[in-house]
Formats: sequence, C-alpha cells, structure tokens
Amino acid sequence: MSGQYNSHSQPPVAWRYSGNQMKRWRTKANVSREELAAANYSADTIKSMEQGVRMPTPRVLDAADELCRAEGLLSAAKEYLQREKFPARAQDFMEREREAISLWWYEVSLVPGLLQTKEYARALIDNRIPPLDEETVEERIAARMERQAILTERKPPVGLSFVLYEAVLRSPQADAHQLLHLLEASRLRNVVVQVLPFERAIPAALMGPIVLLETRDHERFAFTESPLASELSADPGAVSRVTERLSMIRTQALSPDESARFIERMVNQS
Repeated sequence: MSGQYNSHSQPPVAWRYSGNQMKRWRTKANVSREELAAANYSADTIKSMEQGVRMPTPRVLDAADELCRAEGLLSAAKEYLQREKFPARAQDFMEREREAISLWWYEVSLVPGLLQTKEYARALIDNRIPPLDEETVEERIAARMERQAILTERKPPVGLSFVLYEAVLRSPQADAHQLLHLLEASRLRNVVVQVLPFERAIPAALMGPIVLLETRDHERFAFTESPLASELSADPGAVSRVTERLSMIRTQALSPDESARFIERMVNQS
C-alpha cells in the first residue's frame, strides 16, 4: 500500500515508526534524501515517508537499509507495513467490517468492494490518480478479494443488504461478468441486492455512498465517503441520519426479485 494519508485521524503507527527510524538511520549515515530518492522516488516523497504521512515502500526500506548499513533492521519493517492492505483513511472502516454482524450499503456510482469481481477491482485500483506502483495495486486487489469472505465464510452468517443506484450498473466497468457476479451474490441466503432505477431517484440518493454497520458488541457505525475524505462515526446523531437516509432510499428501490430481473435484462442486452 502506498499513497498519502489524508484522513482526520493520525496515520498508522507502523508508518510513523518506520519513517522515523528511516530518518534516524539516514541522518546517522550522512545519506541525503536525494541519494535515497535514487530508488525511483522524489526527495519530497522520501520526506513524506519519514514524517509518517506516506507509507515507506519495501523498495525504499531495502534501499535505505543498504545505503545506511542498517544490517536488516530497516528492511525488517516491511513485514509489519505489508499487513496494512487498505488505504489509510479506510482502515478504521475495515476493522469494523471484520467485526460486523450486519451491514447496509448504498452505492451511487461504484459496485461495493464486497461485490466486485477481480477484473472490476483491477480496473478501479490500477487507474487511480496519482497512480499506484504495481506492487501496491496487486496488494490492494488481493485485500479486496479477501474481504469478500464475509459473504460466505462467517459463522453465523453476516446479514448484508446492498442498494445500487442504476448508474452503478451502467458504468463501463460493469460488464456482463460483473453483472452476473451481482446476481450470484444476490442468491446467497444472507445477501439482499436491490436496484434503485434512475426514475425513482430521490435527492437523498444523490448525496454519495453510505454504509451502516453493526458490530458483535451491537455498536452501530455510519460510514460516509467522498473522493477526498471519509468518515466513520459512532455518534448517535450521525448514525440516526444515515439510518433515515438509507430507509428512504430502500423504500424507493426495486424489491430483490424485481432487482434480479432488472439486472438479468441488462445482461441479456449486453
């Protein structure tokens, strides 16, 4: 995983500690940021890594270890950093998702990660701006596929409800394979998939994606996301607002059976 941290909470501890150690070893060895940046990164990127706002990549850690004669101490950090498979601003949500007993998800433009095919996930992750390095792309795709164990492998099963705005199904990435994958998921006993057609859209449906989840401890969290920021909140007021908005959207959506027929027609037309 790489990319700059831009959430409201602090960057992961592993980033900050590894970056701090890299700076200490570099200073001790009298190695400049420019020298370390020879590993295909800019000096500003190295600075961001040392400050903990960007994850030190395995390549940089290995280069720093060799240049600073750290005898493997910097390279050893790779094991801990690679455990963080998700963008920093999404990590809190992923932690709660692993604890969820139920989850309600509304998407306005993209197929939810839990329902994406590998090809759809690659099309999104491999075309990020700014672009990600190949290693990070593969790590994030693998992590997204691992998350999908929630669909079938939890005991007892997790209750999953998805409402997809029609635009989600009309995007270029949503090919016949992806649509068939949605139908397959909708047949699982613990999964409900509904479609909100264009003509049924209400203002509340156009305000961006939202997720409401409940953990084993019966804590409820609301998650909202935009291209530049995301927020996970347990505030009762925020949870109440998201619950009300989701309820309004679901009342306008097609029933699960109608939704399946809607998607089947799209497959037949593709």
